[in-house]
Amino acid sequence: MSTAWEKHLVTSAWLQEQISGGKSDIRIVDMRGTVKAVTSTTGEQTAEYHGAFEEYQKGHIPGAIYLDWTSDIADIEDPIPAQAASPEKIEAVLSAVGIGNNTEVIAYDSHPSLQFATRLWWLLNYYGHTCVRVLQGGWSGWLDGGHPISQGVTQHLPAVFTPVVQPEMRTTAEQILQSLNQGSSACQVIIDARDEGQFTGKIRRGARGGHIPGAVNIPREAICAASGQFKTEAELKHLFASLLPALTPDSTAIAYCNGGVAATAVLFALSIAGHNKICNYDGSWNEWNLRSELPIEQG
Repeated sequence: MSTAWEKHLVTSAWLQEQISGGKSDIRIVDMRGTVKAVTSTTGEQTAEYHGAFEEYQKGHIPGAIYLDWTSDIADIEDPIPAQAASPEKIEAVLSAVGIGNNTEVIAYDSHPSLQFATRLWWLLNYYGHTCVRVLQGGWSGWLDGGHPISQGVTQHLPAVFTPVVQPEMRTTAEQILQSLNQGSSACQVIIDARDEGQFTGKIRRGARGGHIPGAVNIPREAICAASGQFKTEAELKHLFASLLPALTPDSTAIAYCNGGVAATAVLFALSIAGHNKICNYDGSWNEWNLRSELPIEQG
């Protein structure tokens, strides 16, 4: 395995060794959740965001705590759903569950592209905590490996978590619009992590369908070799080189989706491939489509 791979991912076998060895400076975080989307015959799509705490209670990796991506790490007061929680809330929530400044965090979920685990990975990096990795294969990989599970709710002693915002990792609609007006001088590439139907506008999540002008469509499914299994570093480098010829080491890769979650899976894959300048448009299409002054493209 490459150094880049090991910096981002861990295997179930490795994690089992740490658990069996009683390693105490690790916090395993169960990030399971769902996005329940319904599409009408006319292409209009609605979606509901849910956590999966009951699934966690029924069975989880031993020692894992649970964080709800829709509430625990989100700003529930923001009219745009699932936006990143404030530094004050993140400090309180993570400290309470035993995640401190020096804690190694291992995140997992059951989504095919592990987008809820990568959401936590991005959020922690955004708040200056880089010691976080994702479990390759996620929950299904853990079960397939025959590893033990626990039930109920795990609790740990509180810790001290101090958020340090990294503003370059999160962008706004206004900043994107400004860069669109700058054209090629903006030195950035915009990536749409949604499926092709939503990208073209055939499927509409919100009032308007389509994509941000100039965006390149790289659906989150493209970065995984199998359910919950990210492609290798070499495969991801080849993928991004072929689809993003304008992406250079000096340019910024901005990803978006509907709610800033699937986008983090693509950003995670870009980071594995060695691209360091990554940024999440957290408002994503949930915000962009609502604002009629913001331009869109279709097809």
